[in-house]
Amino acid sequence: MAYLLRESIRCSSPARPRNHTNGAEFMLAKPHLARKGLLAMGLFNKDIKTFDDLLLHGLQDIYYAEQQIVKALPKLIEKATNRDLTKGLKDHLEETKNQITRLDQAFKKLGQSPKGIKCPAIDGLIEEGDEIAGEIGDKEVLDAAIVGAAQSVEHYEISRYGTLIAWAEALGHDDIVRFLTTNLNEEKAADKKLSTVALRKGVNRKAAS
Repeated sequence: MAYLLRESIRCSSPARPRNHTNGAEFMLAKPHLARKGLLAMGLFNKDIKTFDDLLLHGLQDIYYAEQQIVKALPKLIEKATNRDLTKGLKDHLEETKNQITRLDQAFKKLGQSPKGIKCPAIDGLIEEGDEIAGEIGDKEVLDAAIVGAAQSVEHYEISRYGTLIAWAEALGHDDIVRFLTTNLNEEKAADKKLSTVALRKGVNRKAAS
């Protein structure tokens, strides 16, 4: 599982995320991983024959991921003890629900019904977070672990949205680009808020004391 997590995270991370680099570049350089079935999203699926198919597949991947995050966040909110952390997670839960609505609109623009496909990368990240949270008894340390788990998920989403925006731009789907860019900006803001909670609101300091 640990190896799958590492490769899934790597394969979903564009080399230059600020420029929305195509995340498939890494995967094309790792054909042995494709043969072993270790790549997130199943980008070498036989059903993907065109660039449009690839974009649709990517939207289905992030759609599944957002739905799983909506299910996972309440558990983290329940376990968190830091007030700022709890509030941040609650706020992002509502943001995530709105992000799913925007993805619904993106599917509509493509003439497709909203549909998710299983994503091993996000499943692995959520599972890892659950396992770590279940093993920590100290509340201050647990809060720090929750921040780390949440940021791991945010980084995955930032990477995925950056790739999808690049693909949608190339295909001329301006409306979809706008939907995805709004989601991406919210993910970046959520990640920044988590860093603030950890560094300026005392989570890391209390965990270290």
